[in-house]
Amino acid sequence: MITRVIQLPLKNSFFLFGPRQTGKSTLLKKVLSRQHTLYYDLLKTEEYLRLSTHPELFREEVLTRHSSITHVVIDEVQRIPALLNEAHFILEQPKAPVIILTGSSARKLKRGQANLLGGRALTLQLFPLLGMELGEQFSLQKALEIGTLPKIYTEPDREIANALLRSYVETYLKEEIQLEAQVRNLNPFIQFLTLAAHDNGNSIHFTNIARETGVSYQTVKAYYQILEDTLIGFFLLAYKKSVRKRLSQHPKFYFFDRGIVRALTKTLTVSLERQTDDFGRAFEHFIILEIMRTIQYQRLDYTMSYYRTEHGAEVDLILETPRGAIKAIEIKSTDRIQSVHLHGLHSFKEIVSKAKLACVCLTPQRRQVGDVTVLPWSEVFAWIKEK
Repeated sequence: MITRVIQLPLKNSFFLFGPRQTGKSTLLKKVLSRQHTLYYDLLKTEEYLRLSTHPELFREEVLTRHSSITHVVIDEVQRIPALLNEAHFILEQPKAPVIILTGSSARKLKRGQANLLGGRALTLQLFPLLGMELGEQFSLQKALEIGTLPKIYTEPDREIANALLRSYVETYLKEEIQLEAQVRNLNPFIQFLTLAAHDNGNSIHFTNIARETGVSYQTVKAYYQILEDTLIGFFLLAYKKSVRKRLSQHPKFYFFDRGIVRALTKTLTVSLERQTDDFGRAFEHFIILEIMRTIQYQRLDYTMSYYRTEHGAEVDLILETPRGAIKAIEIKSTDRIQSVHLHGLHSFKEIVSKAKLACVCLTPQRRQVGDVTVLPWSEVFAWIKEK
């Protein structure tokens, strides 16, 4: 049994967002008592049809529930945003239950100006599995090649795991997101997805992608926004001391899971070999995902960005804490760190003298190289919180 590190506030109502198959329903069924929970699964056709036609039934059923029912779950609430008005009403009543609302996207809720309960519910996000959650089951090679979506990572047959990833891309990314985001012409969007996956972790040039897909610059930006709103990926902005300048630079975009990138680029059957560029890019992506997920789960309120100069000096990840501390992290898929690997960190130190520097890599032991801490990748999370 895999124990998730996310802490659910079970005494408060909350939204739990996350892409499909990250384990939202499984997690809730594990931590909530069946005898004390009323569960509405909107992926079930009969439940969806019943409540989409008469959303008031939800309110009537919850208000007349047995006194032993303490929690109410609506799974995939974005399918019927009108239920949020009913949930709002219920939460204002005496002895209201804890209401938990899960979803794979906030886009439809935002677009429809849905009632987000006015601060009466917390907002959390569930991601694919962390290395620390897998414990002894964790394999770096496997995580880089098929990602860590629970159902896919725990599938013992690699061919079936690959088939599940392909199905995820075909049925969810290309069809359900199209419907949810109201993408009318699917062919350019599919082409865009492939290009975006190939560009995963690189600086985005919207004009170049627009030219290759045959759509406008603004359409490409809208496509990326769809991916962000549906939790399929996130932007990493360029570091600048001025927030305004930071927003004006080319951002990077990272998909939420390594396996999805491999499925979109049709490289699932290609083994990743160490000391290759492909392995290095995969390792960088994995580490950034692990750090981002950990920061979110621990609610650290850090700002993430990357650093790059016009002369090509680059640092993979810059973390800024609410108290103003700055940490620069270079990611290298080698166990032999040389001075050339640290050039970007030294460049960043010249403009931010107070920054603490780390090179995260495959070294077995932590060591110090001048003002750079060389870390085994599994120790980066503890280093991030060091003062």
